[in-house]
Amino acid sequence: MSGANIGRVDDIPVGEGRAFAVDGEQVAVYRLRDGTLRALGAVCPHRGGPLADGLTDERVVVCPLHGRAYDLESGVAADGADAVCAYRATVDSDGAVTVTTR
Repeated sequence: MSGANIGRVDDIPVGEGRAFAVDGEQVAVYRLRDGTLRALGAVCPHRGGPLADGLTDERVVVCPLHGRAYDLESGVAADGADAVCAYRATVDSDGAVTVTTR
């Protein structure tokens, strides 16, 4: 596993996601309304939709192209279709965000 600093937590608005390049992969990082972070692969395997632009709640992100929902903890699709990779996103005391990939 390796970790990459992607910037500051304030760069991600509360309730939204942003895409970042991490170790050669596109990763969507979400700042949930409770302030926690989640990170998933940024590309929907169904049709390549930009998951960072999807609507989120405390449990799922919904692909903006075709409405497929993915669990923000595991990356598993709600309908049992192909999953996206789930990553660990943390914020340190200075507000720097690190995403850990495999």
